[in-house]
Amino acid sequence: MNSASIPTHRTVALVGGTGSGKTTLAEALLFRAGAISRAGDVEHGTTVGDHDPEEIARGTTLGLSLATFNWTGPDGAEHAITLADTPGHPDFVGGVDTALSVADVAVLVVSAVDGVTAGTRAVWTAVQAAGVPCIVVVTQEDKARADFRKVLGELHAAFGDHLWAVELPLGEEQAFRAIADVLSEQALVYDDAGGHRNAPLPPEAEAEEHRMHVDVTEEIVSHDDEQLEAYLEGREPPVEELERTLAKEVATGEAVPVIVCSGVTGTGVDRLADLLCSLAPSALEHDGRIVLGGSGGAGRAEGGGEGGGEGGGQAGTELRVAPNPAGEPLVHVFRTVADPFVGQVSMLKVLSGIVRTGDRLHNATSGADERIHGLFLLRGAEHLPIDALRAGEVGAVAKLTGSPSGSLLWSRTNGTARPAPVPRRAAVFAVTLTPASQSDDEKLSTALARLVAEDPTLVVDRVAGAPILRGLGDVHVAVAVERLARVFGVHVTTGPAPVAYRETIARPAQAEGKLKKQSGGHGQFAIVQLRVSPLPTGGGFEFVDKVVGGAVPRAYIPAVEKGARDALAAGGPQGHPVVDVRVELYDGKSHSVDSSEMAFRTAGSLGVKAALAEAGTVILEPLSVVTVTVPSELQGTVLTDLSGRRGHVSATESAEDGRTRVVASVPDVELSRYVLDLRSMTGGQAELTIAPDRYAKAPNSVKA
Repeated sequence: MNSASIPTHRTVALVGGTGSGKTTLAEALLFRAGAISRAGDVEHGTTVGDHDPEEIARGTTLGLSLATFNWTGPDGAEHAITLADTPGHPDFVGGVDTALSVADVAVLVVSAVDGVTAGTRAVWTAVQAAGVPCIVVVTQEDKARADFRKVLGELHAAFGDHLWAVELPLGEEQAFRAIADVLSEQALVYDDAGGHRNAPLPPEAEAEEHRMHVDVTEEIVSHDDEQLEAYLEGREPPVEELERTLAKEVATGEAVPVIVCSGVTGTGVDRLADLLCSLAPSALEHDGRIVLGGSGGAGRAEGGGEGGGEGGGQAGTELRVAPNPAGEPLVHVFRTVADPFVGQVSMLKVLSGIVRTGDRLHNATSGADERIHGLFLLRGAEHLPIDALRAGEVGAVAKLTGSPSGSLLWSRTNGTARPAPVPRRAAVFAVTLTPASQSDDEKLSTALARLVAEDPTLVVDRVAGAPILRGLGDVHVAVAVERLARVFGVHVTTGPAPVAYRETIARPAQAEGKLKKQSGGHGQFAIVQLRVSPLPTGGGFEFVDKVVGGAVPRAYIPAVEKGARDALAAGGPQGHPVVDVRVELYDGKSHSVDSSEMAFRTAGSLGVKAALAEAGTVILEPLSVVTVTVPSELQGTVLTDLSGRRGHVSATESAEDGRTRVVASVPDVELSRYVLDLRSMTGGQAELTIAPDRYAKAPNSVKA
């Protein structure tokens, strides 16, 4: 294929709060581009993006969905755009992080009705942390109570004055059928099919539009010496030159354009596609990032250097990889999805080189060797076969069984590397899983492993032998359980996650562990004398050998320690593992024939259990460090609530964005529904992390 005929590619992450209109906007772009014959809607579950049953049932996006289309830009060139529609619900912020890890530009969708919400602030923070250029789209301008100017003021107040409106709605709510192009100072009047014609500005809009035109133009030319000189001489640069300079500012984050449209009526949708082509950086202008994990490198990292070639660097070094189609193949597997019909589908971005069907690549992260069985583009659930993916392009492949999310593929056979990591989102909500049948129990571990491979924000562990599923909220966990049943055929019931209580001995005690059995042949004989005492909190376990005179043969002393450990792990009188204990072996007896390692292991266990029973135990409860970032006016509400949960506040400090950060130590038993209660009391405006901290003696009122 001639390089001139290859469309310029862009991966666009659609991000925004719940209900802002991302999926509807994606549907409108696909329809306007001719990629679909009819625009679906969220209410009826007919959109391209929300195709999973869990999404259709809830009427909201729950996972990252890709949809590709082609567009002829204002310059007449062909452009390929891959939309990455992301969830707005805070439980699924992992999908936002994943999309931003491969995006060339983020389109922050803000409702003209709801304005800047807690969800808007959260995704703005994620975009800035990822360092991805941004364009803001104010959508739902056709709805009742739409107010573009109010929303623009909120955007400036929340995110700064470098957000510049390059469009102005001419009419709002039902009257929204035209847009003022601030740079060209012309009106774009739309028909029912979503097409537009140029027209003069209406007289009532001229003054406001011209004032905005002057402000934006002066901002743009201030970043280009030649344009600034011409402007000061009274020669305003052409619109095309202003857009080129603005595009450079967008790429560096110095400017964020704000535009307006309606995904329902189609007003402004074609204009959005045009501006994505003219203002957003292309895939070939966006370097990839990888981290070396061992010997070898992943390509030259110098700015403008070739992707591929002999790299180098120390383990843990981050490298930037230029998207050179002629470079060494380098592929980022950024998401895997278990498809009930075709098996595992891996979404991938080519950071360097060209990847073709039939290629064999090595997983530099997991060590697996993979064959590219068949490449395709995604349009929701639809697979569009292609022969190759070039540097900067996004697509998918089936059956990469050894390459979970976060893998890096290359043509080398040695060395280790991985993509730059996405932010770690700590789980804050948990349930225990009980398999519905023996068959479900047998398949559960494998299914959970595949579920976590799809969504790394899920965590699986065990407490008191029960499997625990942890996530970012109740909806996150509920959807995961539904997918266990639908995709993997594993049915479970859920219940509250148990609190991982511990016990420790209440006071020092002495005890004897005795095993004396005779049942034909060799018997079993071992006697140990033990002193068991408490250690300071966090002391763990300490075993001390004080035997003299060979009362316990040296060969059997490690067995006594193993027996002590067995007893502590099996649980104390109140049924919980015992910690912070010192066990001292000071005497004992053995038999030349009937003693054995197993006998002394059993005696050691019996002795510790006897000491615990004699001295009694106290309950230790787990505490976690809770960090809440919240608007300052809600600080008192959060502090009062934490106090009611037996929380000890260790710090309150100002966050970088003017909010307040509260740090407290809180018993885990008080945190089972904290994320849900916190969202309710703060209207979703709080950010929460919970990290395990330590154990402390539980009050007598706690019944573990």
